Amino acid sequence: MVQARKADTDEPSPSEILERHERQLRIIRRSAIFVVLVMGAGVVYFARDLLLPLTLAFLLALTLRPVVRYFERRSIPAAVSAVVLVAGVIGVFGSGLFFLSGPVAHWLDMAPEIGQDLSRKLSSLRSPVEAVVAASEQVENLAEGASPVVQKVVVQQPGLLSRAADNVVGSLTTLGLTIVLLLFLLSSGTLFYEKLVAVMPRLSNKKKALRVVYDIENVVSRYLLTITIINCGLGALVAGAMAAVGMPNPILWGVAAAILNFIPYVGALIGLGMISVVALLSFNTLGQALVPPLLYFGLHVAEGQFLTPIIVGRRLELNSVAILITLALWSWMWGIVGAVIAVPLLVCVKVFCDHFEGLAAFGEFLSATPPKAQTEEDPAPQPHAPGR
Repeated sequence: MVQARKADTDEPSPSEILERHERQLRIIRRSAIFVVLVMGAGVVYFARDLLLPLTLAFLLALTLRPVVRYFERRSIPAAVSAVVLVAGVIGVFGSGLFFLSGPVAHWLDMAPEIGQDLSRKLSSLRSPVEAVVAASEQVENLAEGASPVVQKVVVQQPGLLSRAADNVVGSLTTLGLTIVLLLFLLSSGTLFYEKLVAVMPRLSNKKKALRVVYDIENVVSRYLLTITIINCGLGALVAGAMAAVGMPNPILWGVAAAILNFIPYVGALIGLGMISVVALLSFNTLGQALVPPLLYFGLHVAEGQFLTPIIVGRRLELNSVAILITLALWSWMWGIVGAVIAVPLLVCVKVFCDHFEGLAAFGEFLSATPPKAQTEEDPAPQPHAPGR
């Protein structure tokens, strides 16, 4: 009898069984999410030739869609405004490439002389490096002498011209597909939204889908337009500052600062490094060479720490850790273009998460706002002492 009662007490209760099943379901759900994320990253990486123009066209369409809608309200067809806008975008980028091709080609032609001048000015730091190189050569010679039967196999890589030609062809193909897709997305008007509403099963889902799409469109378009204006202003200030201190090709540095500022943190460091090298080659003294990098750094600090947070607003401030992880991920998958569009895509994800309760925690992680402090329950009021 005692053993039977003990066996009965060892059996799990229904609540324990339910809790165990819920725990197993959570583990299965998290494992499935992890597998889906890994598979999605693989698809995005290997299908970048197809997905890259689609993504670029989607982001540009989100940015320019409010402009098309503005002209539609004034009885201008969407197709006409789309052609004008796309032609304007092509004209701006084409003019920029045409006017900057001369300075860029000049610096590329001077690359050997730049290397020699930089080596001459850094000659004081060359002796320790030469000692390390000599020691490594000695180790390599000893290794070759110890094993004379080892043969070196040299794998012939494609030439520089062939790789450059492949990159140019791939870039032109991506650009052409992006322009065509952008033209169709803008000229289609609200057809995409109508199709999205039509596939939703319930009226509440239709309303929520429209609300999410319009919110993403408004937020992303406002964000991209604002960031573009800020970066253009930063580029103008950098160009003026570089011209004031006597840096060569100040317009080139202004355009480079504007473009690199679309890549948070990393773009500023790249621009600072390039300006430091050119300033070191252009000026005779170290004091003069330090002025352009300091001006560039000061303008970036003022823009990143004060101007952009005030203009963009608290809602679109993103977590620095999330930005760096996103930059690393998209740079690995899609190169420099992935680094440029990483933050706009992150903004789209954050706005999307803010509309769904199940994704609110992830959206809160992406934001830079501190978490709300949990309010403790107010203690029960103490009884007053009786009056005298």
